[in-house]
Amino acid sequence: MGVVKFGTDGWRGIIADDFTYANVRVAASAIAHYVIKQEDASHGVCIGYDTRFGSKSFAKVVAEVLSNAGIPVQLANGITPTPALSYAVRERGAAGGVMITSSHNPAEWNGVKYKASYGGSGKPSIISAIEGYLDEPLDLAPIAGKIEEVDFNEVYIAAITKFVDLDAIKASGYKFLIDTMYGAGRGVIAGIFTKAGIPFVEMRNEINPAFPGINPEPILPHIKATQVKVVEEKCDAGFITDGDADRIGAVDENGNVVDAHKIFSILLKWLLDRKGWPGDVTRAFNTTKMLDRIAAKYGRTLHEHGIGFKYVCDLMLEKEILIGGEESGGVGISKHLPERDGLLNSLLLANVMAEEKKTLGQLVAALQEEFGEHQYDRIDMHITEELKQSAIARAKAGVTEIAGLKVLKTEALDGIKFFLENPACSGKPNAAETWLLLRASGTEPLLRVYCESCSVESVAQVLAAAKAFVLSGA
Repeated sequence: MGVVKFGTDGWRGIIADDFTYANVRVAASAIAHYVIKQEDASHGVCIGYDTRFGSKSFAKVVAEVLSNAGIPVQLANGITPTPALSYAVRERGAAGGVMITSSHNPAEWNGVKYKASYGGSGKPSIISAIEGYLDEPLDLAPIAGKIEEVDFNEVYIAAITKFVDLDAIKASGYKFLIDTMYGAGRGVIAGIFTKAGIPFVEMRNEINPAFPGINPEPILPHIKATQVKVVEEKCDAGFITDGDADRIGAVDENGNVVDAHKIFSILLKWLLDRKGWPGDVTRAFNTTKMLDRIAAKYGRTLHEHGIGFKYVCDLMLEKEILIGGEESGGVGISKHLPERDGLLNSLLLANVMAEEKKTLGQLVAALQEEFGEHQYDRIDMHITEELKQSAIARAKAGVTEIAGLKVLKTEALDGIKFFLENPACSGKPNAAETWLLLRASGTEPLLRVYCESCSVESVAQVLAAAKAFVLSGA
């Protein structure tokens, strides 16, 4: 049919346009082929779904296709976060997993994610194999696989609870805001905190597939209400999870956004300081260089890789990795899963606050004090494909200065990254490097522009110049 195309985790589409029952059957059929031919199909497949429109019924369609092919199915009996589905796949020894979700996309989208037997995103070789079966007809099995409805959440919640000291969090006296953005994380942390007697307020926890006024992505502008609510409710931190709860965002006690780079850095430093767990560190090409400084202080090897959690997962399967992550709020800890988990990371942030006896804002300030001020921002430019390709071509052709700052070097691991000589940073102790990254989205008509520097003003200056550079080719 040509409509279904698998990306890093799977396939996404617009509901009732290309994301239809017919096309979901095509995707499910390809997954069935893969499981039968390259996995032990007798171990079955776990299927979960989120709060989006039609997710439950789409999950049932996938279950029927797999069952008709003779594959046993364990189908979620309720809304399930993606990391809970991944955990179920690994712990139950399943051949694989299917999650019906479109993660942080707008409400009109839905998707089919594939999770491999190890409890994480399918490696490129697996996704490629699945795609290879998209046009193959699927035969009915003589005996249909059993479809069993299962609660995946209970065991998962018990697992993430064991990672943290709930007594210490309660004793800290800190109060937390939990924002689940109408997504699959609803009730998970609230339930844990209720049982433990930890003060909290939960917001946007009702089921509303329209995601009114927002995309379920834990970044601005979608978390403006969270910023206000943290201050109104006198909370010491606010934790936000995206539509399928595998990504995290945060807001400090003053309503300031704590970006994913700072969250990753806080967790890394705490794991090294307090836990001392072994392993290397991985980070995506568009993440903060503060992580390099933290890893160096503790003598840990840092691996820089392309953008996308699949690279983190691959490294976790190949090497001893402590923690890995990406700019969009996806952070994974290998002792748990080779997978992003916004819910676990929310609990861990609360644990860090309790043990360090610092609010979230104070933790960020301590990081900046020790490792140098690192400020970051990103702009998404929704432009024509022609202008997007023109900007990348001009960037590759050779740029000697940006925003009046000399280009010291460039890197092209994933997009084009410029390292800039910045006099405004030279007088600051332990100042962050200034870098700018231009990267064309492979799935959307947009160009993402990222910048990190030693001050908010410097970041704004460089991003403004980069935007003008992109538009100058119009």
